[in-house]
Amino acid sequence: MNQAPLPSPAARKNGPPAWRRRLPLFGAVLLVALIVVGLWPRPVPVEAGVVTRGPLVVTVDEEGMTRVKNRYIVSAPVGGQLRRIDWKAGAVVEAGKTVLAVLETGGADFLDARNQAQAVARVHTAEAALAAAGAQRERAGAAAKMYAADFERLKRLFGQKVLSQQEFEVAELRATTTQQDERAAEFALKVAEFELQQARAILSRGGAGGPGGAEPLVITSPVSGRILRVFQESARVVPGGFSLVEVGDQTDLELRIEVLSRDGVAIKPGARVILEQWGGPEPLAARVRHVEPSAFTKISALGVEEQRVYVIADFTDPLEKRPTLGDSYRVEARIVTWESAAALRVPAGALFQRAGSWQSFAIEGGRSRLHVVKPGRSNGVETEIVDGLAEGASVVVYPGDKVTDGTRVAPLTVSGR
Repeated sequence: MNQAPLPSPAARKNGPPAWRRRLPLFGAVLLVALIVVGLWPRPVPVEAGVVTRGPLVVTVDEEGMTRVKNRYIVSAPVGGQLRRIDWKAGAVVEAGKTVLAVLETGGADFLDARNQAQAVARVHTAEAALAAAGAQRERAGAAAKMYAADFERLKRLFGQKVLSQQEFEVAELRATTTQQDERAAEFALKVAEFELQQARAILSRGGAGGPGGAEPLVITSPVSGRILRVFQESARVVPGGFSLVEVGDQTDLELRIEVLSRDGVAIKPGARVILEQWGGPEPLAARVRHVEPSAFTKISALGVEEQRVYVIADFTDPLEKRPTLGDSYRVEARIVTWESAAALRVPAGALFQRAGSWQSFAIEGGRSRLHVVKPGRSNGVETEIVDGLAEGASVVVYPGDKVTDGTRVAPLTVSGR
């Protein structure tokens, strides 16, 4: 059998070049490389925050309402024909001078023996109430003067770094509270004087030698301030004790804030209150005076029964910062329950609970490392770190299911606030 002749050396020399013969091999290597690159695990993009040291404030955020501290409802002392009341809410009144209402008593002036005895007893009661109000006014004034002087002394000590912040705040709260008590005692004294005047007027008009129904009964304002409400404008016959007008000092405001009873347990007298969304350009400051001991049940907007309690607070900012704030105005209050000027803090989203402990992923060398941490106080945005993370450490915020211990991550820095 004849064999095919071998190609001559010249023919082999003129064949395809070597690089072309290796081209399929290069293509196979490139394909494998592309597959490896495509399947190689890429770093997981994550939001990152930083553990920093700075101020941390924990607050209870609830809606509140302003109200006039001392108010007085002017009522008809006896029955009779009420003339039309032309006053409107907001009108300025002066104690003992501004006529609020005129009552034509007519035959109702005459008092029988029983009513005469009651009128005499009412006068005696009003006299005793006036004496008690005067004594309370002197007591409140003395206490306010003493605690104001004590506060000025402690204020100098605080400026010299001799007094602690807590002791200074307690002294400030005590001085403010006694000043408010003095103002309330002054209001009570004026009201007691008005009650005595009304009782004497009824007794003198109803006696045997009294003026009878010749002259109408003029009712003046018991205190200086503004008319808050007018209960009865039109002329009509009213019985004794019928509410006519409510008056009070609109500049003497306090706050009533509804909080959940479990939050009210952590609120102490003297706690700082920050008032926002009240209509002014800057937040207002106040301090808690009292947490009512009795809670009440309220149905929330979602139909859930909640136990709530009222927190009463006093404004600490001057009146010039809130000249138009009136009675029953809505505000958003943030009651400070805890604060620190140098807390080790981390974004709250960096912490999660697993296996009964709090944990966090720290970014070290481009990889996530699991740390068991001990958290402290939290305001929902930032959380205090007691142990487990160092200042300056970078942590993963809101880690997903793809992040585990040792995962390569690509941090995207975000702010903690």
